[in-house]
Amino acid sequence: MMHRHTHRFHQLDVFTSQALRGNPLAVVHDADRLSDETLAAFARWTNLSETTFLLSPSDPAADYRVRIFTPGGELPFAGHPTLGSCQAWLWAGGQPQQPDVVVQECGVGLVRIRRDRSRLAFAAPPLRRSGPLEVGYRDALCAALGLDPHDVVADHWVDNGPNWCALMLASAAQVLSLQPDMAALKALQAKLGVIGPQPAGHETQFEVRAFVPALGIGEDPVTGSLNAGLSQWLIGAGLAPHRYVVSQGTVLGRQGRVHVDQVGDTIWIGGEVARCVEGQVVLP
Repeated sequence: MMHRHTHRFHQLDVFTSQALRGNPLAVVHDADRLSDETLAAFARWTNLSETTFLLSPSDPAADYRVRIFTPGGELPFAGHPTLGSCQAWLWAGGQPQQPDVVVQECGVGLVRIRRDRSRLAFAAPPLRRSGPLEVGYRDALCAALGLDPHDVVADHWVDNGPNWCALMLASAAQVLSLQPDMAALKALQAKLGVIGPQPAGHETQFEVRAFVPALGIGEDPVTGSLNAGLSQWLIGAGLAPHRYVVSQGTVLGRQGRVHVDQVGDTIWIGGEVARCVEGQVVLP
């Protein structure tokens, strides 16, 4: 007879203060006894861009450990699951070792999360890969997006775990008008971010879109890991100020807001989290 276990469960919305306008996340608590097969199967079942599982830390410096799954497999790091998992852990009564910083253990190691009033922010992890894209790959991405390569202002690898690459266009309007060929992007195994500046007077400074058909998602509503990689590239290259706000998810009917703030050598990627569902889930 198969044993079944009851776990505390949250479903929440990240990078928004208003439920249903950000990027949803499912969080299963106390998941130490669950098998890898169960974790993967539940992530496929929720059919969200990510589902996370909170476990006891193996590093004494960490407050908790998290495993992050897409419907297609496990990720070493992702941004909105980091903020959402931290908030769920706090809602469940988690007490960090430091009063204003939570330390998360995940596939890329330890990630610091800053508590700042109603907002949480994670320290952008170092890039695993940077530098310009290979010309042939960039041109193939442009073809899949319906762009002329001359439309690209700048390009870069911004990989901090999920293998992100990025294109910068001349305007937010160009970014919003894209109608990508998802099959072509999937064939390229692309995990692609596209960013463009907003017009003067807009409440945010940039518009971002994230295309990840290789992960079984298509377009991701609001993406912390991508914005973490983008910020290191753009600030380092002088293409963005040390503090700015990104809007993402617009074409999907969302209103995601990602707050980027460089303090010293650390870039913090912040957002609010809205509670949507709280209860229990029964898993084998």
